[in-house]
Amino acid sequence: MRVTVSHNRPKEEIVRSLDRSFDDLFKGFAAAPIQIANETRKWTGSRMDFSFNAKMGIVSSPIRGFIDITDKDVTIDADLGWLERLFPAKQAQAALEGKIKGLLA
Repeated sequence: MRVTVSHNRPKEEIVRSLDRSFDDLFKGFAAAPIQIANETRKWTGSRMDFSFNAKMGIVSSPIRGFIDITDKDVTIDADLGWLERLFPAKQAQAALEGKIKGLLA
């Protein structure tokens, strides 16, 4: 799944904001609360590669992807594993887009 949101703030500010609030992007993404375990993040310039296990109850699924921040846009590209089967693609994209916009506000 890929979501791109425009912004008009300094790139460095967006990097700090997304790094600080990364977990909030995916927690509560599904109908039930998601626990994040075994999280890894690696920043290379203004791109963060990430991976973690999303846990809902006894079920766990790996999620990996990247966040790319340019002077005008934030793009999140993520393989959501089984979460993609729980929600229609448009609903999942809208939820993630809303969370990104909330962090950028």
